[in-house]
Amino acid sequence: MSHIAILGLGNWGTALAKTWLDAKHEVSGWTIETEVYESITSNLINEKYLPGVELSGMYTTMRLEECMENAEIIVFALPSSVILDVVKDVIPFLRPSHVLIDLAKGLTPEGGSISEDIIHILRENDKLNPVAVMTGPTIAPEVAKGVITTALIACNDQFVAKKLVQRLTTEHLLLHAADDPMGAELWGAYKNIVAVACGISDGLKKVNEKGGDNLKAAIFARGFSEGCLLLSEMGAKSSTAFGPAGIGDLYVTAASPHGRNRTLGEKLGTGLNLKEARAEMHMVSEGVNTTYIFHQKLAEMGIDNHFISTLKSLLDDEIDAETYITKLLS
Repeated sequence: MSHIAILGLGNWGTALAKTWLDAKHEVSGWTIETEVYESITSNLINEKYLPGVELSGMYTTMRLEECMENAEIIVFALPSSVILDVVKDVIPFLRPSHVLIDLAKGLTPEGGSISEDIIHILRENDKLNPVAVMTGPTIAPEVAKGVITTALIACNDQFVAKKLVQRLTTEHLLLHAADDPMGAELWGAYKNIVAVACGISDGLKKVNEKGGDNLKAAIFARGFSEGCLLLSEMGAKSSTAFGPAGIGDLYVTAASPHGRNRTLGEKLGTGLNLKEARAEMHMVSEGVNTTYIFHQKLAEMGIDNHFISTLKSLLDDEIDAETYITKLLS
């Protein structure tokens, strides 16, 4: 049995809590959302993010030190926009035995990867805790229901990655160790951009039948092929593209009706602008910030990526959805 602290109880953090509780691990959860805290402590259910999923046996708190007190493994199930701030907040409560798992993937506005920046913050504070990245085709509601799911745990230290896989794999969550945390993280972020683009086809299908499976397949193929070239230039191993962190995660995020990035794209495809689409969602669509951060990083590298720059034009309300599709596939 492992002692796991999950920081962030959105849909993914909640789904992992359910999975590991069912596997008889000891799980504590931390949230800053009062309604989530009250829902779980009163009814054992996170009504906001995963209604109907019972979290019997989980200790829930709004205090970081209480969540981490008995834990061995600290899981950061937080949006990329806030994760580094929370890492700084946990520094006073970290013990040398703590192992950290980062579920947020991608580049920071400063240009580094999130896991690299976590390590940098730790080392600045004389903390030597290992950091791993967990990613793959993992739609949260399915994981919570016990649907068989595969994912990677990538770490520069293969002993740590293999040990985490051994401890955290369950009957339904099948984990695999990997040695390319940069590639896993880049693909885990980039797939959200492609999912927004694929969702636009779903939105167009709703309003005027100009979207459909043919168009969605074309967008998916274009996104994947550009990702293979682009992410290799940015430091990903080429083999990562063809595994769970690459094409596996890309497919499920772009295709599943549960995917929040695909859902945001669908709303854009129906004619809403970015502000209006975001107002209709209570979960964070990482693909928007990721598009802007990738665009900035590529500009600094002197790379003009058509797939990303065209989506940015739509997000900036410079073009409409139909024009976006025409420009993307021209």
